[in-house]
Parts: sequence; C-alpha cells; structure tokens
Amino acid sequence: MTVVDRFLKYVSYPTTSNPHADEATYPSNPEELVLLSALKEEIEAMGLQADMDEYGYVTATLPANVEGAPVLGLLAHVDTSPAVSGREIRPRIIRYAGGDIVLDTAGEHKIGTADNPELAHYIGKELIVTDGSTLLGADDKAGVAEIMTLLATLLENPSLPHGKIRVAFTPDEEIGRGTDHFDVAKFGADFGYTVDGGELGEIEYENFNAAAGELHITGVSVHPGSAKGKMKNAVDIFADFHAGLPRAERPDATKGYEGFYMVDEITGGVESLHAAYIIRDHDRARLEERKAYFLSLAKRVDEAWGGGCIQATVKDSYYNMAEIVKKHPHLVENAKAAMLACGVEPRVNPIRGGTDGARLSYEGLPCPNLSTGGLNFHGRQEYIPVKSLETMVDVLVHLVGLYAKEAAHGI
Repeated sequence: MTVVDRFLKYVSYPTTSNPHADEATYPSNPEELVLLSALKEEIEAMGLQADMDEYGYVTATLPANVEGAPVLGLLAHVDTSPAVSGREIRPRIIRYAGGDIVLDTAGEHKIGTADNPELAHYIGKELIVTDGSTLLGADDKAGVAEIMTLLATLLENPSLPHGKIRVAFTPDEEIGRGTDHFDVAKFGADFGYTVDGGELGEIEYENFNAAAGELHITGVSVHPGSAKGKMKNAVDIFADFHAGLPRAERPDATKGYEGFYMVDEITGGVESLHAAYIIRDHDRARLEERKAYFLSLAKRVDEAWGGGCIQATVKDSYYNMAEIVKKHPHLVENAKAAMLACGVEPRVNPIRGGTDGARLSYEGLPCPNLSTGGLNFHGRQEYIPVKSLETMVDVLVHLVGLYAKEAAHGI
C-alpha cells in the first residue's frame, strides 16, 4: 500500500474532534477511536506489536537494527478540525494545469491563484483536493500516512539503518487536548518529531505561547418598550469588551511573531452570553501582558455597566517549545540534512499556532514539528501534492537513518 493509498483510506474516516465535549469525555468524538483501532490492526498486520490504551492512544515500536542510536518518537494526530465538516470527505486527484482549481460542479468553491500563488510551483503535478463540501484532512492524516508508510518501508527494506523507533497516534489535537493523558515516560522516546506541519520543507520549533480566555456575561432582560435605565443587554456588554481589544492585534492583521487576541465562539443573547477567546504570543512575558490586559479590560467594562455583569478567566494552554528544543540543536540540524538529502529546501518558520509537540517538549520529550506537505488546512480549499506525500516518507527514512549512522560512527 502506498502513502497515497493510505492517505485516501484514512480521510474516509470521520474524526472531527468536538470542542463542546465534556473534558471527562476522551476522545471528544468516539468516531476517532474507529480510525485509531484500524491503525492498531494495520500495524499488527505488519508484524509489529501495537497498543491502544483506555484513552485511545495507539503506540508501537520498531526495534533497532543499529544499536546506540537515541530512541526517536514520531507522532501524528487522527482528528480533524471542527472548523469545517470532515464527514463524507470525497477527495480526488487532479493533474494541475494552471489557473484556479474549481472544486465543485456548481463552481461555488475554488482554490484561486490570487490567494494561493504557491500553486505556480505545482503546474503539471498531481494534487489531492476536496470536492468543496468538506476539508481534506491532511491535517493530520497526511502525517499519519507518512509515518505508517515509513514503518512499512523500513520493514520491507531491512538494510535501511535505524535505531529504535516509537510511534504514536493521538486524538483531539485540534481542540488542544491531544496530550492530556499521554504518558511521556511510558512512551520511552529520547527525542521526538510531530509530523503535523504544512507545505513541504517546513521545520517548526518556535510556536505561540497560548492561553484561553472566557467571558461569562449576565445581562438583564426587560421589554424594549420600557427598558430605559433597566435593561443590560449582554450582547452590548460583549460588544463594549470586544471593541476594547486592539483592532491591529487580531489574526487577520498580524503575521510572523506578532501575537493576537481572537474571539473563537459566541453563544447567548440579551440575558446571558458566553464568549471564548484564544490569546497568543511568541514571547512569554508578552503573553502575560495580554492575559492581564484581557482581565483588566473585563473589569473596566464590568464597572462601566454597574458591576456584577462579567466573569472573566484565563487559562494557559501551552508554551513556546523553542525554550526546550534549542537545548538540542541536532533535532533541527538533522531534519534540515534529511530534507536536503531528498532535494527539499528546508524552511525554519515560527508556528502561528501550536502542536502536540509544544506540550510534549515541556513534559520531557523535545519535539519539533515537520511538514506533511499539505496546504490550506482547516478549510474547503485544503490540498496536498502527491509528490509531497511521497517525499516526506523519504525524508523520514533519511532522518532516522542519520541518527543511526551517527551512532554507528560514534558521533
């Protein structure tokens, strides 16, 4: 089975994680367990032992054929983003001839060259696209397919050198719960890589420090005909709060290392409203300033409305893994070398988001992030070049081989 075959098979499983699930429900969507169970069976069919624990984590070991190399962990998540439907995904492979890619028969959804100039690099190449009704699921079923194909490749070619490899497939990464129950010590890897990045060549070890902000607003509902001096519309209170956040510090106005505030979800009405925010910054001290501003703004708006209207909380989600990964420069240097060996120009970029590797790095498993080859994650315009899927398998083969060769030569 090729990496493309695996990818197309895995995206047929609906695995959208559910941000509204109770934290005691893990995984958040039971359908994730169906794919996780299938992966366990596929690994066992290769002749390897695989385990699936009570939380759905699937882990397996490929024994070393070169002694002395560090134990490498390779991880990917099976869930897809709840931002767009991930049910009944209908992928298709096209040979891109240039111009806009029309995804659906009605012509309502397309991947346009104006917004996607990188398409020029893929003229004449095969691309896997959606039909415009769902996302594709390359985030992160491409990573899953690449790791699974790596295992198969190494088993089929025993002369390829590698140390002990541990793999893990996890649920709920898209809603920030991917490693809530992951046992790093039991996993037993010295270093790790999440295969969860974007366009081919990306290497990421700097990510946002992240926090979640919550507003619970209690209003007073009165008939609008007699509301003067009595009504406190929770929607208006929220509007005052949101207007107090800097307009230039939202995702659509920032890039690179610039942090932001973003309202992620709003529910409610006049009498009661809940708003969920994400707060991000690459600089840890600046994140603390943002958190403090969020709370102080809530206090000011609450006082302006007479008090007792707003309950605001902030909770840290994850931190910038650069603080950990920089202590182990070989993780980035070997990833670069593996890509160059496969004809890929490596690009070290900061992540304007996070991965499971951010939390794992602080839990004892230094874990930068590698590209999968996919683009436009979390939307209907998501696509992945076939060649990128195939090349990432080669990159992983070279990467584990580098560590094995270094061990064999006593480096």
